[in-house]
Amino acid sequence: MSERHVTRDFVLPSDLSEVHRVQTEIEEALQANRFGDSDVFAVKLAVEEALVNAIKHGNQMEPDKTVRVAYTVTDEQFSIRIEDEGVGFSPCDVPDPTAEENIERPCGRGLLIIRNFMTSVDYVGRGNVVVMFKLREPESAE
Repeated sequence: MSERHVTRDFVLPSDLSEVHRVQTEIEEALQANRFGDSDVFAVKLAVEEALVNAIKHGNQMEPDKTVRVAYTVTDEQFSIRIEDEGVGFSPCDVPDPTAEENIERPCGRGLLIIRNFMTSVDYVGRGNVVVMFKLREPESAE
């Protein structure tokens, strides 16, 4: 394994100000592993959406609840697991934001962004855990 490979596992408070710090840390690890700008953008946006969802919707912004984050960055892929302390949800119950009747509704857009920017997205158990990964795009390789 290369010395650039990064594996981290930590717990965040339910505080939206933590999201940017995590994004910055992940961005540095992606760049060190030669991910291209479009991959870095995609991962940062998906991670932001997933963390905000965990804090706002999962933990209901309750300060005594936490979000567990575990991620790995290699020169081939990025993977992350985000777990909140909420009751969970079923992604198929979230209305499709691209459907005509939902265009004006604010819900579901974050999930759409996550699905479109990541290679794979899975909701585990009762839906309070999201596992995502992104393969590095070939044009990003040296």
